[in-house]
Amino acid sequence: MSRPKIAIGISGGVDSAVSAYLLKKQGYDVMGVFMKNWNEEDENGVCTADQDFEDVRRVCDKIGIPYYSVNFAREYWERVFSLFLEEYKAGRTPNPDVLCNKEIKFKAFLDFCLDIGAEEIATGHYCRVNKWDGTRLLKGRDSRKDQSYFLCTLKAEQLERVEFPVGGYTKEYVRQIARDAGLPVADKKNSTGICFIGERNFRKFLQGYLPAQPGEMRTTAGEYIGMHQGLMYYTLGQRRGLNIGGRGTGERWFVVDKDLKNNILYVEQGEDSPKLYSRVCAVGSFSFVNPMDVKEFDCTAKFRYRQPDQKVHVYVEGDHVLIEAREKQRAVTPGQYAVLYSGDECLGGGPVDVILE
Repeated sequence: MSRPKIAIGISGGVDSAVSAYLLKKQGYDVMGVFMKNWNEEDENGVCTADQDFEDVRRVCDKIGIPYYSVNFAREYWERVFSLFLEEYKAGRTPNPDVLCNKEIKFKAFLDFCLDIGAEEIATGHYCRVNKWDGTRLLKGRDSRKDQSYFLCTLKAEQLERVEFPVGGYTKEYVRQIARDAGLPVADKKNSTGICFIGERNFRKFLQGYLPAQPGEMRTTAGEYIGMHQGLMYYTLGQRRGLNIGGRGTGERWFVVDKDLKNNILYVEQGEDSPKLYSRVCAVGSFSFVNPMDVKEFDCTAKFRYRQPDQKVHVYVEGDHVLIEAREKQRAVTPGQYAVLYSGDECLGGGPVDVILE
């Protein structure tokens, strides 16, 4: 029985390269598609997309598959980056990687690949799909690399057409596969940072799109501490970059709140400041992978990537979800994603709207 035609999103990194190699070995009719989502050069005037596409060419030639390039820069700007800026203007901390997966990699890219004749798509994400008992999104087997958090807004009907070839492996084993296969990116370093910012200075990058508005830094009791450089540069729980020294107990200072109306950044001393902790949050646009037919249930949650699973009780009303954690959580942040799990299964996720208590 012949395997279907599959298009793999190939980035120039080792994960997507090994994914393409494994699919070819399994008998799929594979084509590589490189997505260019950002048109800007880095701080040194180098277009990193051009470098990555050269790696794509070398990998695909080695494997023996055709490769193409598609430009989604306009879609990325309209569906991801513009919302990213709006969230920062509103004093929230968005996660563009989740939005990119929802709007670009598993929407614009999926539609494009189906239009050119592919029956399925694949990516190098570290997660898995169970298609034997419905369609369920599962964590990657390597808990250190699991990326299900970033795919939390995908729907089962999208996942029915998706393969994650490296989701059952560790990163070390993936690199070994690449070395054994002679893939030219076997030891290429991992990409870091936000997808379109990379390793550039975040504050400098953001300043090019949103004007900074310096303001007062105060304790929640009202004591003046100093000046901040703009609320958009800070997130709850942050301690770096506050430039506060020689005050109080000598403990580190942390961001505990923002007053957008009056442009005040609130800080407190001590990692265990009660102002940093909360137990209940509301999500106004939660997306379940599969529809839930219950109004409340117990499960676990992550309120940030790589956080250990936290026991929670969940109340559901349409796409509005109230999440009540068994233990107080540190620095739950509006704009960041609350993602629910039942064991290894990712149930869905959505951006935190309000911290209630």
